[in-house]
Amino acid sequence: MLTDTDERPEHDHGSERYSRDGYLCPIAVLSSEETSATQQAVDAHLKRFPGKLGKAYIHKPHLFARWADELVHHPKILDAVQTVIGPDILCWTANLLVKPEKNPAYVSWHQDAAYWGLDPLEVVTAWVALSPSTPESGCVRVLPGSHRAEVAPHEDTFDKDNMLTRGQAIAVDIDESQVVDLVLAPGEISLHHIGLAHASNPNHSDAPRIGLAIRYISARVEKQGRRESAMIVRGKDGGHFELERRPDRNAPLAGRLAHNRAVRAQIANNYSSESHNSLGQRLRLAISHRVSVTALDLVYAKLKRSGQLQQ
Repeated sequence: MLTDTDERPEHDHGSERYSRDGYLCPIAVLSSEETSATQQAVDAHLKRFPGKLGKAYIHKPHLFARWADELVHHPKILDAVQTVIGPDILCWTANLLVKPEKNPAYVSWHQDAAYWGLDPLEVVTAWVALSPSTPESGCVRVLPGSHRAEVAPHEDTFDKDNMLTRGQAIAVDIDESQVVDLVLAPGEISLHHIGLAHASNPNHSDAPRIGLAIRYISARVEKQGRRESAMIVRGKDGGHFELERRPDRNAPLAGRLAHNRAVRAQIANNYSSESHNSLGQRLRLAISHRVSVTALDLVYAKLKRSGQLQQ
């Protein structure tokens, strides 16, 4: 958290409010032209990588897709992020989140700090709306101030309609009277703390709810488990991650290959079992990990072969 006002960007988006509540919303960042261009690029992305093939490409798309790279480096987004985690910023990951229309998919109440293995908790999600994000379409919902308490116990449900990797859910009751809906128009963002309890309901609207969740970390943050990669987007690096490169328009294959290896490394940590997992859950996580890694390795080999043929 910044304490020196001289280091803050020109526009302070409410660091004191963020410290108290754990979120900021809404923040306007994209112009109408930028929003329209990004929406068109995302539509093309989803058509290019449909179905099961597309699952790998919703993670870290900024490593090969220019539209995502431009969002991750957008000055207005980084200005807002800097007010809450400081001037030295890395993008740890980003996730393209598509919640289909009239679909039971939801996100259970959870805290990212319970599973991500990042410390210190100088981690913020910038949720970029690329379609209207409303209560009807299943917008993000938060419990203000919950980031200031200890991380609550969680349980893995593996519910088929839960969009989270293992269906993780807070194992305590949530006071719905205190919950706030983070309503966003396309081109706006919300920021929420890694420790903030949040969730989202199914999309009951007639159109998909689409957003890019960018996970930013300060350069002081370290990752538990296997070493992962991240991209420096502002300021100085802290030396705790392998550094990723921005995609090169002239070498799209290199970006695809780098993306594949980065996602593979992250999956190893995502599917690691916890002490509270039963034997059956540990087996399920191990199988999911192996299937995902094998699929990525097959794609990697195919991409390598195509590159060799083009040389």
